[in-house]
Amino acid sequence: MTAFLALLTSLPTGNSTLRMRVWRALKSTGCGVLRDGVYVLPMQAPQAAALVEAESEVKAASGFAMTVELNLKTSAQLEHVRKLFDRSEEYGALVKQLNAAKASLQRLGKRKADTLVQRLRRALEELVEIDFYPGQAQLQAKDAMDDLEREARQLRSPGEPHPAKRKVQRLDLAKYRNRTWATRKDLWVDRLACAWLIRQFIDPHAKFVWIDRPRDRPKASIGFDFDGAQFTHVDGRVTFEVLLASFGLDDDPALASIGQAVHFLDIGGIPVADARGLETMLRGIKAKARGDNETVVEANKVFDFFYSAYSQKNAA
Repeated sequence: MTAFLALLTSLPTGNSTLRMRVWRALKSTGCGVLRDGVYVLPMQAPQAAALVEAESEVKAASGFAMTVELNLKTSAQLEHVRKLFDRSEEYGALVKQLNAAKASLQRLGKRKADTLVQRLRRALEELVEIDFYPGQAQLQAKDAMDDLEREARQLRSPGEPHPAKRKVQRLDLAKYRNRTWATRKDLWVDRLACAWLIRQFIDPHAKFVWIDRPRDRPKASIGFDFDGAQFTHVDGRVTFEVLLASFGLDDDPALASIGQAVHFLDIGGIPVADARGLETMLRGIKAKARGDNETVVEANKVFDFFYSAYSQKNAA
């Protein structure tokens, strides 16, 4: 980005309300302040349109405002302006908060920990949006965020299975009908998605048992998503993805899309656009539901909606 849009302003001295409103609007864009009354943004930044909007608002209030394009021709000029957008200190402060949050998760408990992690995730996303020249500081902050979210997932869902080292075998769907399926209680993303998948695509008349420990699994039941279960994490796949592969369901693009979101929310990895929305809805269900049975009923509706949306998108 070598072209910049600059807003030159002179606000009416007696209108403090306008001054504050314009300043807050400009600050939220991440603009650089070249000098008093001169605000700069990269021309290609999505926020650049806000400078034009601020120009109109200032003029409407009888102030002076003008937007001009700056084309910097020397590397020294470019370096000077780019320094206005250095977010290193902001990332550094955020990393300190992330590290402090990680150390406090255990004593906060699940609900407060989730709230804290969500707030810090939003803070990182907002900072990334105005980081027009990302570098090492952004990578460090993202790594710290990943560490915090891994810690929060472990707190939210203790007893997560360790990845097994084996090949996923294709299974006969007919042998898994009218069965009882068992998994750890206090269900979260992977187990909720698995329960929906089992009922919708594998065993329509499935019965579920929520257990405290793996050894509590009823003898005739099929275990999923715990160490020693028939269906659990395998290499880089979460249990939902293992079920897809085991029953030949992984060629359904809509199910594969859900699998990507579940994978990201369960063990991290490549961010998925819809994953945060799915997480928010499931967290809301968990907060209101009275027990795992009710959680599954409500979560099934969410996965149904996601599946329908993905199916329609892929058919277009």
